[in-house]
Amino acid sequence: MGLPMNVGVVGCGFIFGQYLRSIERLTELRLVAVADLDLERAGQAVREHPEVDVLSVAELLADPRVDVVLNLTVPAAHAEITLRAIAAGKNVYSEKPLATTTADAARVLRAAADAGVRVACAPDTVLGTGTQTARRAIDDGLIGRPVAATATMLTPGHERWHPNPDFYYAPGGGPLMDMGPYYVTSLVTLLGPVTTVVGAASRTRAERTIATGPRRDETIPVSVDTHVTGVLIHASGTLSTLVMSFEGAATNAPPIEVHGEKGSLSISDPNHFDGPVLLARTGEEGWQTLPATAGYVEAGRGVGLADLATTPADQEPRASGTLAYHVLDIMESLLSSAHSTTAVTVTSTCERPRPVAGRRDALTG
Repeated sequence: MGLPMNVGVVGCGFIFGQYLRSIERLTELRLVAVADLDLERAGQAVREHPEVDVLSVAELLADPRVDVVLNLTVPAAHAEITLRAIAAGKNVYSEKPLATTTADAARVLRAAADAGVRVACAPDTVLGTGTQTARRAIDDGLIGRPVAATATMLTPGHERWHPNPDFYYAPGGGPLMDMGPYYVTSLVTLLGPVTTVVGAASRTRAERTIATGPRRDETIPVSVDTHVTGVLIHASGTLSTLVMSFEGAATNAPPIEVHGEKGSLSISDPNHFDGPVLLARTGEEGWQTLPATAGYVEAGRGVGLADLATTPADQEPRASGTLAYHVLDIMESLLSSAHSTTAVTVTSTCERPRPVAGRRDALTG
C-alpha cells in the first residue's frame, strides 16, 4: 500500500474523536470519508475538515479512494461492516472486538484471506511505551523466566459516565468483552498465546440505571455476566489470573503484574499507551521505575492503523486480525468454562506479536 493510506471511517460515535486526533498527526494516514447511520452526526464529527466527504455506508465502501475502512461501529455490527468492506475489496481496521463471536471472527479472517486484503484490530494500546517497555524487560531477562501474572479491572460500571451504555450490557459487551481485550492482548503480547482457561462468572443485577446525559435515570436490561474471573494457561506454562468486573467500587490492585523467577513487574493500565513500569528484584528492597525503552511515544488510538499501513505485505501487522481472533477465542472460552464449570481448551493460537523495538516517535515499520 502506498503512503499516506486513505482512510474511510464507518461509525462516528464516542470513540471517533480519539482516532481523528491521531489521523490528523500521523503522516501515514489521510482521512477521506466518513459514514454513519446518522449522517448529521457524521457531518458534525468532521465539521472542521471540509475536505472529508460525508457518505452513506454503501457509498463509502464503493469509493475507490478508500484504501482501508476504519470500523468504529458498535460491537454487534463489527462483523457485518467488516465483511461488507472486505467484499468491496477494502482492507479493514476494526475497533475491538473483531466480532462478538469466534464463528463470525473466523468468517472475517477467511473472507479477508480469500479476497487478498488485510484485517487488523484494536486494541493498539499495547504498542505504546507502557506494555512495550515491560515486554522488553521480560525479553531482556530482568525478572527471569515468567511464572505467573495477574490482570485486574474493577469498576462500578460504565452507566455512570456513558450516556448510551446499552451495548455494554448486551451480548458482546460486559466487562470481559469490553475491557478484556486490553488486558488479554497485553498478556499475550507479554507472555505469548494461551492454550487452556478455567473460568467463573456472575451477574448480580437484572438492570442498570443510566447516571448521566439525556437518558439519566432510565433503566436498561443486563443480559451478560458482569463479573468474570479465571486462570489463563499460556503455552509457555505461565499462569495468568484475570479479574474483569463491573461490580466493585474501586481497587488498589495494579492493572497487570508479571512475576518471574528473579523479580516482578508492575505495569500500568493497558487501556492507556504509556505509564510507569515498576521492577522489583529478588533480594533488593522496593520498586524501581524503569525508563521507557520501547514502544511508540505519545501514541493514541489509531497507531495500530498506521502500523498496518507501514507493515510489509509478507508480515502480519502487530495488531493483527489473527491476534484479535485469538484474544476473542480466549475470552469466549473463559465464558464457556465459567458456564460449564470445566477447563476449556483454546483451539486457536497466534505468534507473539513483533515487539516495537526501542522508542519510536514515527511509524516506520
